[in-house]
Amino acid sequence: MRTSLQDLLALGRPLLADGATGTNYFKVGLESGEPPEFWITDHPERVIGLHQQFVDAGADIILTNTFGCNRHRLKLHNAQARVHELAAGAAKLARSVADAASRPVVVAGSVGPTGELFEPLGALTHDEAVDAFAEQIEGLKEGGADVAWIETMSAPEEMRAAAEAAIRVGMPYVCTMSFDTAGRTMMGLAPNTLAAQFADLSVAPLAIGANCGVGASDILVSVLEMTGAANPIVCKGNCGIPKFEGTTITYSGTPN
Repeated sequence: MRTSLQDLLALGRPLLADGATGTNYFKVGLESGEPPEFWITDHPERVIGLHQQFVDAGADIILTNTFGCNRHRLKLHNAQARVHELAAGAAKLARSVADAASRPVVVAGSVGPTGELFEPLGALTHDEAVDAFAEQIEGLKEGGADVAWIETMSAPEEMRAAAEAAIRVGMPYVCTMSFDTAGRTMMGLAPNTLAAQFADLSVAPLAIGANCGVGASDILVSVLEMTGAANPIVCKGNCGIPKFEGTTITYSGTPN
């Protein structure tokens, strides 16, 4: 059943997003260092299966398996030429699950950071970043994603570049940052200044918020600092800090 994030937000109720993608993939065979995006073509049934589990659990929003599907991250695996193919393929897999659901489910195209530093700290320029994100978002749009879900950003410059790319492609977008360093992002942005980052853009985000971070209690503090914003707020936490116990990864967070 096709819908849009705008339509679901108009219902005026809390919306439930899905859970962790990579964490769940590790449970069913993803190896350390293996890009999850390769599963889009190598193990599509596992990708579809996780989407289905989230829909069955009540998710209103499912994120595509494309967090690292940009040319800079895929270059680490000599797959930089596959950005469009993988992004479109991932959106199609998620779309197939959403379309078969008995209720409206939004397909959000996951857009994570490039892993590169912007000038002058690094070599990445604004225009290069916008081009890289636009390439990914174009694939997500072609595959049927409803919204670009820009997430886990630390640098405002990178978040804005991704937002500008979504605007260029003609996709509505959401932006969330990771406030995991003493209540700020790694690059120093405070939660209560997030909304102001979009003031001069031609299209505003549908929602803003926080994701990942260091656990439930900390992310709650982050989103409470955003409550004055006009935008709907996203709170998409993780299960705390991962740690190895033998060869098993566990998290500091508990279900409660």
